[in-house]
Amino acid sequence: MKNQKDAGKKHASRVRRDRETEIDFEKDENIVEGRNPVIEAIKSGRTIEKLYVAKGDLEGSIKMIISMAKDRGIVISEVDRRKLDELSRGGIHQGVLAVVSPYQYSSMDDILSYAEEKGEDPFVIILDEIEDPHNLGSIVRTANICGAHGVIIPKRRSALVTAAVAKASAGAVEYTKIAKVTNITQTIKKLKDRGIWVMGADMDGSIVYESNMKGPIALVIGSEGRGISRLVRENCDMIVSVPVKGQINSLNASVAAGIIMYEVVRQRSSTR
Repeated sequence: MKNQKDAGKKHASRVRRDRETEIDFEKDENIVEGRNPVIEAIKSGRTIEKLYVAKGDLEGSIKMIISMAKDRGIVISEVDRRKLDELSRGGIHQGVLAVVSPYQYSSMDDILSYAEEKGEDPFVIILDEIEDPHNLGSIVRTANICGAHGVIIPKRRSALVTAAVAKASAGAVEYTKIAKVTNITQTIKKLKDRGIWVMGADMDGSIVYESNMKGPIALVIGSEGRGISRLVRENCDMIVSVPVKGQINSLNASVAAGIIMYEVVRQRSSTR
């Protein structure tokens, strides 16, 4: 009986709800925390239900955030830092946290339409089961800077757009189209049917600097430990790699993605 009671208490603590904002603590896709991510969320026009700021921490960028929030009629609540620690998903709030509307994912067609609107060859990043939110955030940040038209992730066995991802992306999730799909392999086939060349990143591929990365491209980055799955790899048109010279023969997923994305930028720039 005691064990049942303890289990009940633990379950209750996991699904606690803040009475004012009805935050479900089992989900964190409606939380944005940290100064830069909150600033970008406000600037992007995302619906913000409430803004929490730490009492006494009203200087610098926090002061600017409060001013921006007031201009947009956002409800602001000054709370003890302990309250922010409680709401935070990883202690990364920096004295400010926003309760926002759920992240609005795009579709593959949205991404391709965006490329068409810009008059550019599609440049899409496909992530095959990237589970580390910091890697996902870093890749989204680099994708945005490199001018990629969107990022595609699977619905299962993948990090989703959460507070940690928004923080790692420095707010880039607010400006980058991210599509969540049921099946990565089927999505690759659809992209190929649309005339897009699919490049997989793996250590035994052709050197990326010696490969043609121009034209419509989808770049596939594999998971942190397993790399690209067999079925996904079989459906890629080409496998590319980053040369290594040291004793360690692999790179962090976000670092490898960044190197290859910038090679795409370099090659595209050289044709202008």
